[in-house]
Amino acid sequence: MKNIYHYASVSKALNELNEKGFTYDFNIHEQEIVKNPNQYEIIHIYRYEGDSNPDDEAIVYGIKSESGTKGVFVSGFSANSVSEAAQILINLSIEEKNR
Repeated sequence: MKNIYHYASVSKALNELNEKGFTYDFNIHEQEIVKNPNQYEIIHIYRYEGDSNPDDEAIVYGIKSESGTKGVFVSGFSANSVSEAAQILINLSIEEKNR
């Protein structure tokens, strides 16, 4: 993971990442991450915490595939909102941090 950015909101993070070329929606195609997790690198990550409601917490990932596809994946941060793809990205971010 190379860059961590802090935005005022999830929508601002998504807009900024879109301007940087992260246009592919990995939420729609999350099975690509699940099937081949080692083909993805987290370039940007942002954790957004709501002011008062834990349900407002989210993580925005800027991801790049080995083939050069750049896109975003947005995940809730509560335990019941973590999909298989989101768990893979959490694991990747931990592995990259420990390198």
